[in-house]
Amino acid sequence: MNKRILLIDADVVAYEAASSVEQATDWGDGFWTWHTDENETRRVCMNQIDKYMSTLKADEYKLCLTDSEGNFRFNVLPTYKGNRKSLKRPIILQHIKQWMIDDLGAYWREGLEGDDCMGILATSKSLKGEKIIVSIDKDMKTIPGLFYRNEEAGLVEISQEEADRFHLIQTLAGDVTDGYEGCPDIGMERAAKALEAMTILVPYEHTLSRGPRKGQSETRYEEVPTDDPWEVVVSRYQAAGLGESEALTQSRVARILRASDYNFKTKEPILWTPKSTRTETLNLQ
Repeated sequence: MNKRILLIDADVVAYEAASSVEQATDWGDGFWTWHTDENETRRVCMNQIDKYMSTLKADEYKLCLTDSEGNFRFNVLPTYKGNRKSLKRPIILQHIKQWMIDDLGAYWREGLEGDDCMGILATSKSLKGEKIIVSIDKDMKTIPGLFYRNEEAGLVEISQEEADRFHLIQTLAGDVTDGYEGCPDIGMERAAKALEAMTILVPYEHTLSRGPRKGQSETRYEEVPTDDPWEVVVSRYQAAGLGESEALTQSRVARILRASDYNFKTKEPILWTPKSTRTETLNLQ
């Protein structure tokens, strides 16, 4: 029987533990300080890891962390996660992450997020066993395989088709919390419906036959079936006055890396390119 390995989003474990232990103290006369207990923070981290191990009856775990020094997505979209720069972080957060690396063998790679590390390990043939991604982040639904978000959702298996489709849904809908906007005026629901219908928007000129604007023309769109999901995405961007280059940028920051998206020799990500337009868009990498 294959051993069961949990790929745990250690960024979240560390942040929640550090936040829960940190306290503000009022010393009087308007003087306040923040303080925390490192040992207690470690204990909270281990309790959460043990809970995951027990709930999922796992044999091993690997903690996955974000490189705190850089992120390749900043080179793709400079505004990526720019809205988080002003947020206060727990004072012990970076120290706890270093403890996870030094003492718990946490996995991280230069320029990658913890999400990418989970995605790469989950889809890599070099890590043997039944692998389960453990994360509260819905973005991990872009990775095929087993995914555990919480007790309510339970353990879910995501097919290759479902993962690819969710990636394009994210490309259309964007993610405000991560600082990329997607296609204007298209949220998760409209994005999902567009990719379910598999239609492209084809513009045509319509002449108004009544009302105060009678005789004037306006651009309208006809939905035409397609078998290419990338065309579905691009046509929505074009209808919004944008183009394929904007769609490609959004798709690349939305893409959680899989093993096939990472060059293990150069230790660099391979920017995502749609199969349908691979030869035409390689120059955009």
